[in-house]
Amino acid sequence: MKLLVTGAAGFIGYALADKLCQRGDDVVGIDNLNNYYDVGLKQARLAQLKAHDNFHFVEMDLADSNAMEELFTQHGFERVLNMAAQAGVRYSLENPRAYIDSNLVGFGNLLECCRNHDIEHLVYASSSSVYGANEKIPFSTSDNVDHPVSLYAATKKANELMAHSYSHLYRIPCTGLRFFTVYGPWGRPDMSPILFADAITQGKPIKVFNQGRHSRDFTYIDDIVDGVVRCLDRVPAENPHWSGEHPDPASSRAPWLIYNIGRGEPVELLDYIELMEQAFGQTTSREMLPAQPGDVENTFADIDALVTDTGYTPGVSIEQGLQKFAAWYLDYYRKK
Repeated sequence: MKLLVTGAAGFIGYALADKLCQRGDDVVGIDNLNNYYDVGLKQARLAQLKAHDNFHFVEMDLADSNAMEELFTQHGFERVLNMAAQAGVRYSLENPRAYIDSNLVGFGNLLECCRNHDIEHLVYASSSSVYGANEKIPFSTSDNVDHPVSLYAATKKANELMAHSYSHLYRIPCTGLRFFTVYGPWGRPDMSPILFADAITQGKPIKVFNQGRHSRDFTYIDDIVDGVVRCLDRVPAENPHWSGEHPDPASSRAPWLIYNIGRGEPVELLDYIELMEQAFGQTTSREMLPAQPGDVENTFADIDALVTDTGYTPGVSIEQGLQKFAAWYLDYYRKK
């Protein structure tokens, strides 16, 4: 297939583009290479992708509507995977404009291109952050998610609504994926694995927010990619049983679906830190701190629908995943 992967220099976008190239798809990747975090890491990911003959990279911003239209006209994509976004809950408190430009304006431009070019299927990244103030766990796609606690989460919920409106009006098949705490090799340096690894290897205290009273449904990158590809290959159809009287939030009369992608096994934060120390063979101290604004206390994915519909089966335990992450971290940062 001829595919577009947005955010191809990012953590998930890179891993996804790599997998699709390996299976023989013709992949165009775009990214604006912003400096939210180390551009050198993004360039290193792209260097891996450029080793594939069936990968082509274009530096581009989703917010540039004219450039996006030219890209779609030139390449004739069949399906689109939107992994581009301004990421990070905490940064959304500092620079909300970046989230509006990328996650709202950029996503709107992408939807217009999908409409104008008869895209067979749009798969896009949402986030477990949309569950916001919800307290019932595990988080289910049948739950109401109208109470986000960060602008980042609000933009991801908005993406789901925007996709639904285009799916309803123009019959564009759309699948939204709520990712749960993705980690692994080539991960983002603003996320806990690299922050904790830096502290462990440098003998500095690990900053533990909310006094450690967090749990997260950590999901290894290879499992995430497997789930995304399974969804890409399964084009959604209208739900004939959908009722406006008792609406299912995860499906529609339009060809539109929402799935959780997680491991389905939350891990306590303090246990996670101990496993991280074991993976590195070193220990360090903890600096216990209060909760940060915008953080959700616990995440836990109900993945039953994804398992039933696609056969998705997460296979990498937290112990295995952290061992693989530690090996990559030591190799990559030693070479730097």
